[in-house]
Amino acid sequence: ALRGEVTPGVVIAGSILLGRALAPIDQAVGYWPRLQLAVVGWRSLGQLLGETPPEPVRTSLPPPRAILEAQSVTVAPPGARYAVVRQASLRLNPGQAAGIAGVSASGKSTLARALAGVWRPLGGSVRLDGAELDHYGAAEAGRHIGYLPQEVVLFEGTVAENIARMAPRPDAAAVVEAARRTGAHEMILRLPGGYDFQVAAGGAALSGGQRQRIALARAFYGAPVVVIMDEPDSNLDAEGTLALARAVRDLKARGGAALIVAHRQGAFAQCDRVYLMENGRPVPARMRRRAAPSRQRPAAEAARAPAPPAARPGAEARSGVRDRRIARAIERVVGARAPAAGDDGAEAVAASAAGEAGAAPAPRPGR
Repeated sequence: ALRGEVTPGVVIAGSILLGRALAPIDQAVGYWPRLQLAVVGWRSLGQLLGETPPEPVRTSLPPPRAILEAQSVTVAPPGARYAVVRQASLRLNPGQAAGIAGVSASGKSTLARALAGVWRPLGGSVRLDGAELDHYGAAEAGRHIGYLPQEVVLFEGTVAENIARMAPRPDAAAVVEAARRTGAHEMILRLPGGYDFQVAAGGAALSGGQRQRIALARAFYGAPVVVIMDEPDSNLDAEGTLALARAVRDLKARGGAALIVAHRQGAFAQCDRVYLMENGRPVPARMRRRAAPSRQRPAAEAARAPAPPAARPGAEARSGVRDRRIARAIERVVGARAPAAGDDGAEAVAASAAGEAGAAPAPRPGR
């Protein structure tokens, strides 16, 4: 370049090539802090997994009966500073369905998660057929207790895989049976590909009602003895609500038990008892079996109603009765002698008779 043998174009081209050659080194230097953080995180994760003991081998228990019991359970959400559910107790027996109602943030969903084994209670115990849920293990307890969360989450995969709880090898017969029991079989067949329809992450390609019914079928997958449902009718139409009622009725007929958490009374159609969350505890409440009668009766019912009683006699009728009483009293006093007009004695007798008959004496005319 000093002797004039290199043109400006060659200088520019050499600068570009040198920048391209040094770009990987520049990027490596820029990413070096992130690489160090990744190495530290990998070492910390390995140390944590090394300190976590493996899950002990548990003795397999026989298939449990549908007896779910909570004894003085106290539950706090993860990270919370206070308990939402305090000293809660309830019991579900085979062939029984119970409902839990209450205002928002009263602890309904928290109690449902504890009963399903999702959250571990701070105090008390949750037992399935006499054994605590820890005795079954997470995988085995999940086969015996079906759970429908309040916020439905579907995973990326087929509809069959989501119903089978993302099992590596889903049981096709059990998947179809769960869908039939919850009334979702026909709805799934209408999807492109049916049970092999690819669900996007979060179920973005499905409507809220479709996601709800698939999640309901997932809760009934494998014929669990107890099914816990949190707001199962939140996104269901009339057909889905009827299918939910049939599923609960069929579960009770098979000797299972169901627990339904909801705000609307229609979800408790198959419930034998309902609890109301008050002060962090489920309190038995009476269900309203029918709506209150209307204030206005139909015309046909009004026509069949008996006629109202006759009106009381007027002032003239009451005056005639009073006069007859006075006359009878006068006859008893004076020996049936009719008083003459202007007779002072007769007026005195009449006044006395009026007092005896309980009426006010007539005014004396002026002379």
